[in-house]
Amino acid sequence: MRRKPIIGLIYDFDGTLCPGNMQEFGFIQAIRQTPEEFWTKSNNLAIDQDASNILSYMKLMYDEAKKNGIKLTREDFNRYGADIKLYDGVREWFGLVNEYGRKKGVIVEHYINSSGLTEIIEGSPIAKEFKHVFAGSYLYDENGEAEWPAIAVDYTAKTQYLFKIQKGIFSSRDSHEVNEHSTDEEKRLPLTNMVYFGDGETDIPSMKVVNMFGGNSIAVFDPTRPGKKKLARKLLRQGRVNFITPASYTKDSRTFRLVCAIIDKIKAQSELQKFSTYR
Repeated sequence: MRRKPIIGLIYDFDGTLCPGNMQEFGFIQAIRQTPEEFWTKSNNLAIDQDASNILSYMKLMYDEAKKNGIKLTREDFNRYGADIKLYDGVREWFGLVNEYGRKKGVIVEHYINSSGLTEIIEGSPIAKEFKHVFAGSYLYDENGEAEWPAIAVDYTAKTQYLFKIQKGIFSSRDSHEVNEHSTDEEKRLPLTNMVYFGDGETDIPSMKVVNMFGGNSIAVFDPTRPGKKKLARKLLRQGRVNFITPASYTKDSRTFRLVCAIIDKIKAQSELQKFSTYR
């Protein structure tokens, strides 16, 4: 019996599901800085050392927490995640899309592919909605306190995770199985069935990969920030994405109508595929 098509909705987090960066909803306030102060320090550290922007912000979080006598355990990160502000409709979004998929006879899965922190996302109000979260994380000492970056997710790592999702590999450590050859039929969630949501520069390679292999990439933008809309239009013009949409996820939003149309398209392609062989 032919299995139901699986459709994967893959989201960046910062600027895509929430306005701003996840560190700005508790952590930066705890170290008594403004977002502008923190990110200026982080960017300067990366520039001065010619270092990764992602590793630089992770080190700065560690250093500033230590300086302010703040412990960084998994539980502390989770608490910061609980205060994250989400775009309009995000909390209801997953149920809406899942129900639409069920009516159409497909399985919808949701994934995070973020340069932020897994531990903060796991504390967010929508953590349970994701089949897997690919994001940065820390190593912890014997007291359960962060002591060193374990995973830093930059734009190249994001593309790697797409191929892991394709094969149903949910280990960040694995570098063997993801590179094993497999036929299109063996791939659990083909790139053609992926919908990638992003808003910024670290998403561009992933958007392009999904687009190139027949999937759909969507640039979302905050309508209150003209620069974000300008970037989204640029990505559409350059062919990096298939669609752009305001960062609203309500039932009557353009985003929901767009995703429903993509689900319809993937379902129709799956039905047509049944006619590709004849016995």
